[in-house]
Amino acid sequence: MRFSFLIPFLFILCRFSTVSTCDKRYESIFSFGDSLADTGNFLLSGALAFPVIRELPYGETFFRHATGRCSDGRLIVDFIAEAFGIPYLPPYLSLGKGKSFRHGVNFAVAGATALDPEFFYHQKLGRILWTNNSLSVQLGWFKKLKPSICTTKKGCDNFFRKSIFLVGEIGGNDYNYPFFVGGSIKQVQALVPLVVEAITKAASMLIEEGAVTLMVPGNFPIGCSAVYLTIFRSPNKGDYDENNGCLKAFNAFAQYHNTHLKLALDKLGLKYPHAKIIYADYYNAAMPLFQAPRSFGFYNGALRACCGGGGPYNFNNSARCGHIGSKACNDPSSYANWDGIHLTEGAYKIIATCLINVSFSSPP
Repeated sequence: MRFSFLIPFLFILCRFSTVSTCDKRYESIFSFGDSLADTGNFLLSGALAFPVIRELPYGETFFRHATGRCSDGRLIVDFIAEAFGIPYLPPYLSLGKGKSFRHGVNFAVAGATALDPEFFYHQKLGRILWTNNSLSVQLGWFKKLKPSICTTKKGCDNFFRKSIFLVGEIGGNDYNYPFFVGGSIKQVQALVPLVVEAITKAASMLIEEGAVTLMVPGNFPIGCSAVYLTIFRSPNKGDYDENNGCLKAFNAFAQYHNTHLKLALDKLGLKYPHAKIIYADYYNAAMPLFQAPRSFGFYNGALRACCGGGGPYNFNNSARCGHIGSKACNDPSSYANWDGIHLTEGAYKIIATCLINVSFSSPP
């Protein structure tokens, strides 16, 4: 799809619309996924002794302190919560006795995969996993919590029909790990059916547990990510999209995953006609930011990271954001890319607004 004729339309709807446009038919959100949705579980899990996301500049824009979110501020899940008048979701690992979770819980963990960690250990990739809290672990947490939410089928039906289940984004790390150690696109493409199956099985399990409305996001255009642009930098101009400077092959891979995911969700919808299974098109919601970043207020562009340790895209694996040798920009709102891997609050807000107000979710 070419966006040249869509940019003015999207610019108005996505930049200047408010995310607070939804009715209040949903009263809770249950979120699963990875660092694109994690609001603190990775930090609380203790997976790393000194994670950089526990300190500024992470969280500097909105919360004014680090929260465990992999951005300078709020994430897509936060803006969706705002749109429905729901408080920001507490991370599951923060729940204690007497703590309320009536408005939902966030089970997402940074670094999480759709496939179980055993798969990656078998592939000799276990040593580079950020976390073993994969999608199946997160589903286990939900099952463990469920009796505290409702105890009868009627009670659960009444509660969950007013809930949204965000199943992802998840799967991106299943591809990142092998790509970053030298896996070819052809090799990693073989994982797509397995990853898609894991995601759809998770959605199916949640429906069996009582979920009625599920939003399942696709993958972002990873060829526009500073980490990919740095690691896979090419001297061949033909490898780059002339419209945005992104790596064409990796964006094509993301679209390949998204196509298979959408087809699988369509089949799942036939199996569960009573459920509303929404495919959230993160790819096309984000692409206008890379096509025309200045139109959305990102005057420093969308490919270069705000926080990093130098290089053409300000991503340096030996001086990533928060590490010695890195530096954060003065104005994150003028950047779409935060740390080379994740986006800024400003970018996430526009994407969330597009998902809610424009047809980047199907069915809407």
